[in-house]
Amino acid sequence: MQSGKLDDLLAFVAVARERSFTGAAAKLGVSQSALSYTIRELEARLGVRLLTRTTRSVAPTEAGQRLLRIAAPRLEEIESELAAIRELRDKPAGTIRITATEYAADAILLPKLAKLLPNYPDIKVEIVIDYALTDIVAQGFDAGVRSGEQVEKDMIAVRIAPDMRIAVVGAPSYFKNRQAPKRPQDLIGHNCITLRLPTHGGLYAWEFEKGGRELKVRVEGQLTYNTTSQILNAALAGMGLAYVPEGWAQPYLAKGRLKRVLEDWCLPYSGYHLYYPSRRQQSAAFALMVDALRYRG
Repeated sequence: MQSGKLDDLLAFVAVARERSFTGAAAKLGVSQSALSYTIRELEARLGVRLLTRTTRSVAPTEAGQRLLRIAAPRLEEIESELAAIRELRDKPAGTIRITATEYAADAILLPKLAKLLPNYPDIKVEIVIDYALTDIVAQGFDAGVRSGEQVEKDMIAVRIAPDMRIAVVGAPSYFKNRQAPKRPQDLIGHNCITLRLPTHGGLYAWEFEKGGRELKVRVEGQLTYNTTSQILNAALAGMGLAYVPEGWAQPYLAKGRLKRVLEDWCLPYSGYHLYYPSRRQQSAAFALMVDALRYRG
């Protein structure tokens, strides 16, 4: 049978069960002549008569009875599944997969999801920590979290955090026998804790800006990690300078466990945005999450 002919089977099942073209046509909301034509076409494609018609009744033939036994339960199962899928449109349920950096997951996503998820036990969120500029469509993610400048133009972007700043920090013990850098170029003589990027395998170049002048410095050091939290821990241990989100360093700066340098070169930049494909059909669960994460100033 050709694809796209489920309606023909539905029509046959209705007639076979009602034992009447008139009753089946009323149930399906079609004309009796249109229903009769559909059954004739189905019989022609199968090459077998499915219904015996008399002036008083309609009854399935042996072939019709067999088709009824096969098709009816399967069509009911399909309709039941479709109804369940339609319910998902209105019921907040399902799994949402998000790719985010470690800091975004800890400082932005977790506090807001902690308020949302207890009220909606059927919503599940899977967060994958990734510093690559992941193709969320190809990798099967529902959304990603990156700074505004990193979001592709063909994506819908929803701000979920205020503007951010980076902090270059080191432990007091690190500075005991070293001069604090005054300019980004001075970092060349320092032991910097570096971040390995998964996208191309290279080391992240530290970015700075002052007075409209932008600089990228390819720093070097003895330690390299692929997560920012480990870089911060190494800085706290006095192992070198770290380039981390200001919010992550702030508690340690306040306690004197870290010292900040090059602050005047670390200007604010666009904060985190949740982004997802513009053609995405939003589920109730996804719409709820977007609203919960949205930054309201």
